[in-house]
Amino acid sequence: MSRTRPRTFSRSETTRAEAFSDGVFAIAVTLLVLNLTDPPHRPGGLGRALLVQWPAYLGYLASFGYVSVIWLNHHQAFVRIRIMDRGLHAANLLILLTTAALSFPTAVVADALQADLMDADARVAVALYAGLAAAMCLSWVVFYRQLARRPELLHPDAERTYVRHGRLRSWAGALAYAVAGLLGVFVAPLLAIGVFVVLPVFYFATSEGLPEGRDD
Repeated sequence: MSRTRPRTFSRSETTRAEAFSDGVFAIAVTLLVLNLTDPPHRPGGLGRALLVQWPAYLGYLASFGYVSVIWLNHHQAFVRIRIMDRGLHAANLLILLTTAALSFPTAVVADALQADLMDADARVAVALYAGLAAAMCLSWVVFYRQLARRPELLHPDAERTYVRHGRLRSWAGALAYAVAGLLGVFVAPLLAIGVFVVLPVFYFATSEGLPEGRDD
């Protein structure tokens, strides 16, 4: 006689996913700071050597801001999530996959810009960063799509507009990073860096949703 697996086995609480995610975010931030190193220099040349590696500081600022707002938006999402299914677990892991990889293009951009602000390597470096950052936004699109398909995963008192606004913000970020990559490749890499620094401010300001149409 066959036994039916209880439906509760396919759902789980959010506690373990939140704890694991927080650990990944903490490691991702730690990896970023490892790119800030004592630069090689001749005696008396430390000050100039520290100034020369300014792209590393700018890259750290942009990426730290990005990971920070991802953590904040992740927290705001899980305030509203009641329970998880396999699809939402997969979407969450996709967010963590892209977040954990951010230190790689950050280091590439810093090294390339220190060598030459306008050469082909600098353009490729900002395109790499923009590509991964856009992929991170798209991972949130997948996350919100799963919530839209399975609204029962959310708390009953979650704002009706939350998921829709989350998807809009994610698509907007993916488009903005794609445009930044194109600007960096075809115009000037520093234009892309400017977008990389500014975009986390937008995500911080809208971490609880877009202002229009929010529920009280």
